[in-house]
Amino acid sequence: MADILILAALAEEGDALFPDAGARESGPFAVRRLAAHGHALTIATCGLGKVNAALCAGMLGADADLLLMSGTCGSLGAEAGRAYWIAEAVQHDYGAAEPGLFRRYRAGEWPIGEAGETHFRAIADPGLTLPHARIASGDSFVACPDAAADLANGLGATLVDMEVGAVAQVAARLGKPWAAIKAVTDEANEGSAGDFHANLVRAARIAGQEVERLVARL
Repeated sequence: MADILILAALAEEGDALFPDAGARESGPFAVRRLAAHGHALTIATCGLGKVNAALCAGMLGADADLLLMSGTCGSLGAEAGRAYWIAEAVQHDYGAAEPGLFRRYRAGEWPIGEAGETHFRAIADPGLTLPHARIASGDSFVACPDAAADLANGLGATLVDMEVGAVAQVAARLGKPWAAIKAVTDEANEGSAGDFHANLVRAARIAGQEVERLVARL
């Protein structure tokens, strides 16, 4: 049996995981605990952004065997309306602002000198047959084609969100494995706010179903 911490930024994303199962607990974060497929699961709604995600992962993940994130994201060229296995995560807003240039570095490392690799690598895909993606995380909701193109071209990312990169950094600091599955709600453009709200519940459930399949395989 493994202890798995599953994080979701929003209540809709958390409720889409193993719906109506488990006991709810109050505290700094909304938590639901249950057993499934021989594992002890803690499903936590962390809230939006990297600080909330990192705080929740740090507080609840110390005793977990795996940190796992489920939920939704924007597309930087990936196909809309489907779920992706997050193979790599980067933080697009961590780095050094230089004249006419923003140099991105691996989050937590010195933002000086040669940048090197910027990404955190997830556990190996256990055979879910989902398409793989690199996600760019930052404390901004991307709804601009120019900004989306910069992330796609500068970081090789095909998805964007506000949390996975922070969870990956916490996992690296704690020496824990991590994984994430996200489903696309919008295309990081001028219509993203409306598309996000229109597609949130459906995309959250698509991701949640794939997380349930993952848990069954672990």
